[in-house]
Amino acid sequence: MKKVLLITYYWPPSGGAGVQRVLKTAKYLREFGWEPIIYTAKDAAYPILDESLLEDVPQDMQVLKGDIWEPYELYKKFTGQKEKKQVYSGFMNDKGKQSFTQKLSIWIRGNFFVPDARTFWIKPSIKYLKDYLKEHPVDAILSSGPPHSVHMIAKGLKEATGTPWLADFRDPWTNIDFYDQLRLSKWGDRRHRKMEASVVKGCDALSTVSWVWGKEFEEMGASRVAVITNGFDDADFRAKAPELEEKFVCSHIGFLNQDRNSPVLWEAFGELAKEIPAFKEKLVLRFIGKTDPLCLQQLAEQELSEHVEQIAYVPHSEVLTYTRATQLLMLLVNDVPNVMGHIPGKTYEYVGSRRPVLGIGPPEADFARIISESKSGTVCGFQDKEGMKRALFKMFSLYKKGKLHTEDADIDRFTRKHAAGQIANFMNEMISEKA
Repeated sequence: MKKVLLITYYWPPSGGAGVQRVLKTAKYLREFGWEPIIYTAKDAAYPILDESLLEDVPQDMQVLKGDIWEPYELYKKFTGQKEKKQVYSGFMNDKGKQSFTQKLSIWIRGNFFVPDARTFWIKPSIKYLKDYLKEHPVDAILSSGPPHSVHMIAKGLKEATGTPWLADFRDPWTNIDFYDQLRLSKWGDRRHRKMEASVVKGCDALSTVSWVWGKEFEEMGASRVAVITNGFDDADFRAKAPELEEKFVCSHIGFLNQDRNSPVLWEAFGELAKEIPAFKEKLVLRFIGKTDPLCLQQLAEQELSEHVEQIAYVPHSEVLTYTRATQLLMLLVNDVPNVMGHIPGKTYEYVGSRRPVLGIGPPEADFARIISESKSGTVCGFQDKEGMKRALFKMFSLYKKGKLHTEDADIDRFTRKHAAGQIANFMNEMISEKA
C-alpha cells in the first residue's frame, strides 16, 4: 500500500461543497492501493459544520492537525458583525451592498493575505510536516485547494523533500469568478500571479475538475494535467428512494448568491403561473440553503412569494432525501466570465438522484456537458426565457401524467469512487516517472 500525504483545509466536521471531493477521495483511495494520511487545520473557522460527514471518515485513518490562526474574528469586529455570524466566501452580503469597512477589509484580504486568509498556516505547517516526514516518509503529496495556501504548504514540502506532488484544483486561482472583486492593486495582482505560477509550474502533476480549466492550466505552463471531474457517492444512494412530492416542487440546493441568481428564470415561472392556473396551483419553489434576498424580492415581484418554501442548511445526509423526492431540480451557475469551466458540485448529486434537471447557463459549458452525457435534463441560456418556459411546460405536462423522470444512462463514471480511482492512477503515473 503506497502512502500519500493529503493536505486539505476542509475536513469534517466542515460542511458545504469544499469538503466533498477530498473526503470522498480519501474514503476510496485504499481500494486503489493508496493509504491517505490527512493533514488539516485544528479548530478551523468553518462557515458550515456538518457532523454527519464524520461517518465517511474510516475510523483507522490517520488525521494530523496543525494549529491555525485566521483573521475572521478581527474581520467581524472591524465590520461590526455579530460574534456568532459565520463568514462565507464569495462575498455574499445580506444587505446587497458593501459598507466602507467591508470594502476596506476585502482590499486588505486581497493584497496582504496572499494567497488567502490561511496564509499564516503555511510556514508552521511546512515545519511540522517536514519533521513528520523524516520519521514517516510517503510516496506522494496531494494538495487540494482552494484555499490555495494548501498548495504553498505542499510546494514547501516538495522543495524540502523531493516527494512527488500532485496539486488538485477544485477551483481556479486568478481565474476564479470573484477574483476581480478582491480590489487588487497591481502589486497585489502580481503577487497572486507569481505565487500561482510557482505552484502550476512547480508541481509534478496537476488535476482539476473541468475541461475548460484543464486547458487553462496547460496554457499557464503545467507539465501534466488531468481532468478528473467530481461525482456523487453511490453509497449515499443505497437507501430506498423516498416518495415523490405530490406538488410540482422545483428545488434549488445550496448557496444562491447574486451571480447565480436568475431573474429571467423567475420571470419564466411567473409568466407560466399567470398563463396556466393549474401550473400556479401545483407550483412550489423550494430553496435549501442561503439564498440572496434579491432572489426572493424578484419572486415577490412575480407574485410567487406564497409558492416559495425556504429551508435553512440541512446536513448532507438529509439533502439527498430532498433531491430524490423533488419533481424538478434547478441548477443555476454563476453568470461570470469563467462560467464555461464551472461545474457546481451539486451537479453530480443531482445526476445521482435521477431526477430531471433544469440548468441555467451556457449550453456549451462544461456543466451542461455533464447534464447531457448523463441524460439528466435540459440546459437553457441565461437570457433564454422562451426556452425556459418551453422546458418548464414540457416537464409540468409530464408531471401531470406521472411520467416526469430521467432517461436511463450509464452514470457510473460520474461516481466519487471512479474519480478516486482516476486520482490513484494519475499518482501511479506521476511517481513512476519520478522513479
